[in-house]
Amino acid sequence: MSTENEGTAAPTPPAAPSVPPAPASETQAGAPASAPQPADAPPAGAPAPPAAPGPAPVAPPAAPAFAPAAEPVTQQLPPTPTPGTEQTRQFPPTPAPEAPAYGQAPAYGQAPAYGQAPAPAAHGAEGWPPPPPTVPAYEAGGGHGGPVWGAPLTADGAPAPKPKGKGGLIAGVLVAALLAGGIGGGVGYWAAERSNNGTGSTTISAATPKDLKREAGSIAGLAAGALPSVVTIEASAGDGEGGTGTGFVYDQQGHILTNNHVVASAANGGKLFAIFSDGKKYDAEVVGRAQGYDVAVLKLKTPPAGLKPLPLGDSDKVAVGDSTIAIGAPFGLSNTVTTGIVSAKNRPVASGDGTGAKNSYMSALQTDASINPGNSGGPLLDGRGAVIGINSAIQSAGNGGFGGGQAGSIGLGFAIPINQAKNVAESLIKTGKPVYPVISVSVDLQAKAEGAKISEQGAAANELVDPNGPAGKAGLKPGDIITEFGGKPVDSGPTLISMIWTYKPGDTVKLTYLRGGKPTTVDITLGSRIGDK
Repeated sequence: MSTENEGTAAPTPPAAPSVPPAPASETQAGAPASAPQPADAPPAGAPAPPAAPGPAPVAPPAAPAFAPAAEPVTQQLPPTPTPGTEQTRQFPPTPAPEAPAYGQAPAYGQAPAYGQAPAPAAHGAEGWPPPPPTVPAYEAGGGHGGPVWGAPLTADGAPAPKPKGKGGLIAGVLVAALLAGGIGGGVGYWAAERSNNGTGSTTISAATPKDLKREAGSIAGLAAGALPSVVTIEASAGDGEGGTGTGFVYDQQGHILTNNHVVASAANGGKLFAIFSDGKKYDAEVVGRAQGYDVAVLKLKTPPAGLKPLPLGDSDKVAVGDSTIAIGAPFGLSNTVTTGIVSAKNRPVASGDGTGAKNSYMSALQTDASINPGNSGGPLLDGRGAVIGINSAIQSAGNGGFGGGQAGSIGLGFAIPINQAKNVAESLIKTGKPVYPVISVSVDLQAKAEGAKISEQGAAANELVDPNGPAGKAGLKPGDIITEFGGKPVDSGPTLISMIWTYKPGDTVKLTYLRGGKPTTVDITLGSRIGDK
C-alpha cells in the first residue's frame, strides 16, 4: 500500500527492535565507515540543537553502525517486509554538510532558518535515535517531505492539507504580481535617484540664450527698419466724416505717398494728420491726387528733422512667389505688420472707394499678405525691405467686388506697382496734377467680347475714336476689338485701361485688333491727358 503526502497520518511502524535491522543490501553508498558521534554531540561548528518538545526519547542499548535516513514522506513506502525476506532500497548520495538554503529544513544539529517551522519527525523515527549528520534532510517544499516554508502544521505535527482548486494558483499569481510591482518600483526609484544627482528634481531646463539677435534681413529686422517711416493718416471732412489710412515717407522734404481714396474726404477744406510710429502727430496737406491711379501725395506742414524715406524697389522685376511685407493700420490698429508672397502680377483691377466716384484702374501686384480697410496707402515691401507697391484694394467675400465695404481680408490683396506710383507721384509733386497716357478711344466696359471693344454708340463717332488721336491715326474705328497691347493679351476694357496706364505719354506700343474677325497689328504712340475729368 502506498501513501501520498497530502496530510494523512503516516501508518504506524512495527515495534522497534533493540537494534534496527541493517541488511547488507541496504548499505548506503558513500556512507562513512566510522562510528557515528553520540547523539548529544553536534557537529563541530554547528549551533546547539533546540530542546526537543515532549518526553525525552528512550536511548537504544547500543549505537548501530549507522541509522537509516528518514524516508521522504512524499515517496511511496514499500509494504512491511516479511521476516526473512530481503528488500533493497536505493538512497541518494550523501552530500557534505552545509548550511540549509533559505526555506530549507535544517540538518540535524542545526537551528531552523529564521521563520521556519521545525521539520516534523520522519516516518518511523519515533523511538529511533536521531540520524547521523552525514545524512542530509531533504529540501522543504521540494517534493521530498519537508513542509513549505511558513506552512501551518496540523495538531499532530503533519503539514496541513494542500488547498485544492484554483485558489492556490490565484494567490501565487497575486504574490508574483506584487513582488514584480515592488521590484519595478524599486528600480524606478533607484533610477530617479541616480538621474537627479541629489538635486531633488528630475526636470532639466534648457539654458536661455543670453542675447537674442535678429538679423537685419529677417522679417523682424525689416519691419523694425521700416516702421519709423510709416505713418497712420487721419482724414476728416468739414462735416465730421473721415477715416483712417496709411502712408509712408517719400522724401526728406516731408512728402507722404498714399492712396487717393484715403484723403479724398479731406481734400476740400478737411483736416489731415500724420501719426508716426513713436506717437508723434503732424499736420499735413494735400499736394495732389490722381483719382484714376488712386494715388495721392501729402506734405507735412512742419516736417521733423531726420526723416528717412523708404527705399523704392523695381516692381517690373518682381517674381511670383517673392516674399512680401505689408505695413498699415487695419481697422485703426497702427503699426500692424503682415507677411505673405507675391501671388500674381499684372492683375487688372478696377477699384472704387464706395462713394460712387469713378473707378481707379491698376495692373496690380496680387499678394496674400493680410490687407484690410486701414491698410490702404501703406507700403508693400519685398524681402529686402524696398517698396514694390502701395496697398490699395482687396477682394472680399462680403461685398462681391473690389475696394468698397468693410469686409475683411480673404487673402486677395492688390497693390499699385511702385514704378507706376512713382511716375504719378513725381507728376503730382511738380504740377499738382496727374498725367495719364491715352490712345483717345471710348471703351465699352460692359461688352462681352474676347478683348476690349471700342464703343459703337453713346456719342458721335469722332468722340468714340478721336481721328487725331493715337488710335485714330493708326486706323482704328468704333466696333474694333483690341486683343493685344504691348505683346500681352487683352481680355476686357478694364484690362486695356490698366495696361495703358503702366506706360508714359510718348511711349510707342504695338497694338493688335480684330475687324470682321481679321487681326491687324499696328504701332501706336501714346498721347496724354492732364488731370481727372
